Formats: sequence, C-alpha cells, structure tokens
Amino acid sequence: MIILNSLFPVFILIVLGVLLRARGFTDTSFLQQSDRLVYYIFFPVMLFWKIGGAPYGADINWSFCLVTLAVLIFMFVVSALVIRFLPVHSFQAGSFSQSCYRFNTYIGVAVILNSLGEQGIAIFGILIGLAIPMVNIYAVSTLIWFSGEELSMARRVKMLVRALAANPLIIGCASGLLYSRAFGEFPAFLNNSLQLLSMVTLPMALISIGGSLTFAGVQLHFFNAFAAAFLKLMLLPGAGYVAYTLAGIDGIPFKVGMIFLSLPASTAIYVLSSQLNSDTELASSSIVLSTLLSFVPLSIVLLL
Repeated sequence: MIILNSLFPVFILIVLGVLLRARGFTDTSFLQQSDRLVYYIFFPVMLFWKIGGAPYGADINWSFCLVTLAVLIFMFVVSALVIRFLPVHSFQAGSFSQSCYRFNTYIGVAVILNSLGEQGIAIFGILIGLAIPMVNIYAVSTLIWFSGEELSMARRVKMLVRALAANPLIIGCASGLLYSRAFGEFPAFLNNSLQLLSMVTLPMALISIGGSLTFAGVQLHFFNAFAAAFLKLMLLPGAGYVAYTLAGIDGIPFKVGMIFLSLPASTAIYVLSSQLNSDTELASSSIVLSTLLSFVPLSIVLLL
C-alpha cells in the first residue's frame, strides 16, 4: 500500500503528461513555459514555504547531510572512472556524467510528501540546498572539461558561479532556512497565499516531465543510457544504504536520504548539455530510461 499510495500519484501524473502531449493538449511551447514557471516561481516558493514554516526546518542534521554528500562524491568519482575506461566519447562525457548523480527534485518532493509528510520535506529541502551546488560543480566542470573549447580559468569560474548564484531552488531553500531561524512560522494570510501558490507546483511539474519525455534516440544510445541509469538507480542507493548504516543514520533522515539517492536523473541534464556542447540525444535517452526504471528502486526503498 505504501508503494501504491506514494508512487502511483507521481507516475500517473507523468503518464498523464505523456498522454496530453500525444493528444495535442500540450506542445513544446506550453511545456517550455510551464517549466520556466515551475523552476523560477512555483517550486522555489514551495521550498521556501515548506522549510520556512516548519519549526524543525531550522535544525540541520549535519551528520546525515555530510554522509549523503560523501556518497555523491563517490558517484562522481565512479562516473569519471567509467568515462575513462568504458566507450564513452568525449562528446557524450558531460551528459553521461550528469546522468549518474543529478536528481529529479520534483519527483523527490512528490514521493517524500506522500510518504513522509511535512517533516520529510523540510529535511529534503535542506539536503537539496546543499546537494544542488555540489552536483552543479561536478556537472559544469565535467562539461567544460570535455567541451573541446579552450576556456580560461576565470571564464570557467564565472560560468560556475553564475550557475550556482542564479539557481532558484538554492535561493528558495536558503531563504526558507533563514526565515525559519528568524521567525519559525508564517502569519495566516501569508501562509494561505504560499499554500495556494505551492498547490500548483507538483501537478504542473510532473505533467511537464511526462510531456517532455521523448523516446527518439533511446535505441541508438541504449547502452550508455542504461549504464548511467544503473549507476544512478542501483549503485548510488546501494552505496547510500551502506554509508548510512555505518554512520548510524536512521529514522526520517535515513528514509529521506534513501529516497533522494533513488530518484531518476534530472531533466536539467538536457538543458545544460545543450548549453555546453555535449550529447543532447544521450541526455534525453538517459532521462527517459532513468525515469521509467526509477519505479523499481523507489519501490524497494519504500518497502524497506
């Protein structure tokens, strides 16, 4: 029942997004605009509201966060070794690397909200506020390294700082944490307003994910896309389970961490790959396979 209650609403909205696109109710222009609204407005507002209004949002479990970040470092190293020793072309390296550790925040919030409630969301929001800068550093660094362009160190640092400073999810998490520390709760009129705005976020985000899935190129890039999905959905949560057990992490943080590490690859992989001269077809194929296959590890984690 926990799988049905937690995952079915998420994946049924993704499937609805696929059907709406196939029937012509949505198109590329609509999906692009809805992505922008979710990414820049609705999702940061929801993170600010969930973290800022929760009294436990002010407390950071540093042990849990540091162990999780260490697992992400491990996966980045593994992805680099795979790129070095397996047939991953330089043009594909940036897309492949991202597919191994970048996570779909929207699906994460939906699953955690359904299974763990408000406290889970507060912990998740703090975690991604720390994890997003790290994975952006990994992704941008790898993409720049394999881009084939001669860029100065100053130019590379500028691109990286801009990617981090302008990230609305980081801004939403940081703002919520600061508000929680300063005030701890919202006045009723503001809380109701933020709640209404937040209600739009997940349905629009999940429908947009479904509408954006494209199966073109999956057959051509199946081997690399499946290898990245295996690392992201099997090795990463497996390493996380071992790390949390050794570190004595349990309770809600353990559950949040395992769901976080089992999430499919982020759709942002495609955007960043297109901007920094990497294989967008591999990025798209990885997103599709990772999203479809993520039902398995997420189900296992929820059962555990």
